[in-house]
Amino acid sequence: MKNKIIESILKLNPTAQVSVSGEDINTIVWENGTTPIPVADIQAQFPIVELDNAMSTLRAKRNKLLQDTDFYGMSDNTMSSEMATYRQALRDITSGITTVEQANAVVFPTKP
Repeated sequence: MKNKIIESILKLNPTAQVSVSGEDINTIVWENGTTPIPVADIQAQFPIVELDNAMSTLRAKRNKLLQDTDFYGMSDNTMSSEMATYRQALRDITSGITTVEQANAVVFPTKP
């Protein structure tokens, strides 16, 4: 929760300098002259931060799977159409995802 609070603040003000005690949003300390942001505005960013984090996790998994098959695209290898289809499906996997639930429910294609 503490990280979500700070990430939400940074979405609203990327140069904000703050600290939070524990998990309590009401303990924000605005440092070095940072203009305070209303708690409701910070809380409104929570779903956005959660989706950003879910998408980041999804992309990291997808990128690892792509990286594991990159060698098929080298000039001394011939990539099968099945592998090309698999890699395209991986690249397309984030398309249309708009909720954390959708990001968490993604089923990765099976590697040929």
